[in-house]
Amino acid sequence: MGQTARVSAIAWIAAVSFAAWLWLLLCQGFFWRTDVRLPPERDPGSWPAVGVVVPARDEAEVLPSSLPSLLAQEYPGRAEVFLVDDGSSDGTGELARDLARRHGGLPLTVSSPGEPPAGWTGKLWAVRHGIGLARARGPEYLLLTDADIAHEPDSLRRLVAAAHAGGFDVVSQMARLRVESLWERLVVPAFVYFFAQLYPFRRIGRKGARTAAAAGGCVLLRAKTAERARVPDAIRHAVIDDVALARAVKGGGGHIWLGLADRVDSVRPYPQLHDLWRMVSRSAYAQLRHSPLVLLGTVSGLALVYLVPPVAVVAGLSLGDTVTAVLGGLAWLVMSGTYLPMLRYYRQPLWLAPLLPFTAFLYLLMTVDSAVQHYRGRGAAWKGRTYARPDAVVGDER
Repeated sequence: MGQTARVSAIAWIAAVSFAAWLWLLLCQGFFWRTDVRLPPERDPGSWPAVGVVVPARDEAEVLPSSLPSLLAQEYPGRAEVFLVDDGSSDGTGELARDLARRHGGLPLTVSSPGEPPAGWTGKLWAVRHGIGLARARGPEYLLLTDADIAHEPDSLRRLVAAAHAGGFDVVSQMARLRVESLWERLVVPAFVYFFAQLYPFRRIGRKGARTAAAAGGCVLLRAKTAERARVPDAIRHAVIDDVALARAVKGGGGHIWLGLADRVDSVRPYPQLHDLWRMVSRSAYAQLRHSPLVLLGTVSGLALVYLVPPVAVVAGLSLGDTVTAVLGGLAWLVMSGTYLPMLRYYRQPLWLAPLLPFTAFLYLLMTVDSAVQHYRGRGAAWKGRTYARPDAVVGDER
């Protein structure tokens, strides 16, 4: 009798997991589709001026692969690059000047704002400084792009044309991340998949929808919109600054577009699991608003949605419970099917799809580790800086 009750409980849990996957498949903004690409373009009558802001801290390793691509932009209007050296110790600023001398192209200004004051993250303090320099030139648009992002020569032109055609205040592309090592193959496509599941791209682009997000590596922002939304001052302590920026813009009535990139790539390597772990765990608990209850719900949800299907298959087969095995198998099948488009986008072998539960388990551990580090007082650590908890920030005006 006890075994029958136990098998029945497992079957019910597997049924809930399968129902959750049917809901995700059909009702979560078709997040699994990868055809949300740059909107149709229409060249403006006259090309607006653009200020390109690049915050950089200890980026000498990747700058030779990224900065020349920005300087080489084939943009019909006036554009200028402002690289903000955020207290680098590896010669980032001087390397940027040397690359500009060797490659030519768009004008480059290299500057440093000094250490950020209390309540500011280093990146947003650098962005603020760069925007200030750019505004002195009177640009209509600002392109905020990370130091590890490489752009094809027509990237800026296409971004501006798409923003003009769609009347968008923000056009953001999620750069294609590097996928070469074994761990990158397992973790990176899933990172973008999970992000799209949380923030379905189609909902973000819909006027009136509450969902707001951007991809910090490539954000074209209308200068007047940034001023109206008080960006970056209003989000100065945000660790997940791209989502915070999008919320600030959308909260002020702005129109946002976010999609996957074809011609914008990250050149930063994450060869080892440790590198990827640090990338995710540094901000995972901040994503959960540092709430133990939200953490508990997230861990439970990840377990139900991603771990239950394979466990149900194994348990059902071992216990001779066909219903449990079938329900678990169907949930696993839907899960794998929704992951296939992202694997194709990243040009990865499709046999990786059934391994998504393993990757999700890694993300579950990274999230828990992020919370543990937070309560040890280490906060969100990145490149030698550790940021305070939100409740320790004084004068928050968001």
